[in-house]
Amino acid sequence: MMFAAKHANLSMTPPSYIYFCKLKNIARIPSTVRRHNHGFRKPPEPALCATRVIHERTPDGKGYMFSWREPSLRGVEEDWLGGRNYCRKRCMDLVSLETSAENEWVKQRIVKDKVKYIWTSGRLCDFKGCERADLQPISVNGWFWTAVLQKLAPTTDRQQNDWSENGGIGKPQPDNREAQQGGATENCLAVLNNFYKDGVNWHDVACHHRKPFVCEENEDLLKYVRYTNPQLRI
Repeated sequence: MMFAAKHANLSMTPPSYIYFCKLKNIARIPSTVRRHNHGFRKPPEPALCATRVIHERTPDGKGYMFSWREPSLRGVEEDWLGGRNYCRKRCMDLVSLETSAENEWVKQRIVKDKVKYIWTSGRLCDFKGCERADLQPISVNGWFWTAVLQKLAPTTDRQQNDWSENGGIGKPQPDNREAQQGGATENCLAVLNNFYKDGVNWHDVACHHRKPFVCEENEDLLKYVRYTNPQLRI
């Protein structure tokens, strides 16, 4: 499976290599998404940004924090928004698995550390402002990485994503299983570690569930805090 490199120019990239579909105009992302993603996003806190914990860096220099490795978070699990806000206050965000290399890198650490599941920044655009034609049907075309405001490839294009072929009711992901069984909509994206004997793959999960999480440095938040706090070493 070949995924596109980050920030690939779609007009120059062969369709078979496209892993995500970067929005042509970020301003066209529904304002609801930018504002709160069905909750209230916390702004970055300069002091926490300056002292953010980095457990590992990828070859491109980007830093990652794994919640289960952090002593202060040992045994702590958060719902999707809680995990996201923990990251954002530190100039990070939930991890966006934009390339096959990054996806495999994170999955290797989940397996090595024997972690059952994690949250990513993946989210279904299923709220006000998501009625755009290019997002229809939402269950297929409405998934995106909230941290970088990039659409995922359609869920039907199984070569360009890492959705599991199995789940709690034996159906390929995403299947919105919990809603079908009378519960909440499964509108957040988690990585599960062989939970259904299906390998380490993506699953749609209701956002209220609590899980460990991975924070990834966010360049936009870092730039903002550096600009507004030149006295701090960020």
